[in-house]
Amino acid sequence: MFTGLVETTGVLAGRSSERLRVKSAGKMENLRYGESIAVNGCCLTLERELPDGTLEFFTMAETLSRTNLGVLPPGSRVNLERALQLGSRLGGHILSGHIDVTGKVISFRRTADGDYELKVGIPPAFAVEVVEKGSIAIDGVSLTVIEAESNYFTVGLIPVTRQETALADRLPGTMVNLESDLLGKYVRRQLKFMTHDDTAGSAGSKESEITLETLHEAGFL
Repeated sequence: MFTGLVETTGVLAGRSSERLRVKSAGKMENLRYGESIAVNGCCLTLERELPDGTLEFFTMAETLSRTNLGVLPPGSRVNLERALQLGSRLGGHILSGHIDVTGKVISFRRTADGDYELKVGIPPAFAVEVVEKGSIAIDGVSLTVIEAESNYFTVGLIPVTRQETALADRLPGTMVNLESDLLGKYVRRQLKFMTHDDTAGSAGSKESEITLETLHEAGFL
């Protein structure tokens, strides 16, 4: 599990059919074989740390085809976060490190009020996972959604995010990894069964009187 608070950045040093190598910009102390590290939000297993500090991970074809780790050119900056330790402060939000979809940066601009806005295009089917004022991870960075539409969303980037993560490098057209809020996924799944929106596995179940409207009126949505 991760929090979306990036520990340091790294540079993509190389990629083969089964190995991904990242040169970390900051020293990550006491690394151990087999531990989980999120690279651009994608949970990978550390195989070894080379003498020069380069981290090497085994990467399945599925990982490379479904995330931007398979298309970013060598030399690209990536975000790195080690797995959450029990007892640590949860400053971001709960992430699994399993990327839902990729999106493309539409714009990265400074707004009239001086804030920095990142606008990301998304597949329409993913829009239901994006909630205004809800949490989303972009390349492993925990952010708050400002505007949520059917084919895009926007977030704001504070100075520390621009300075300490790789998001400031994401130009229009760049592919980014997206993971929606984990708790929201479970709630959505349960609501599908309870409202019979999803018929799989619902045979013989009693139709619930709880609807989306009921939850909205009760203040849950």
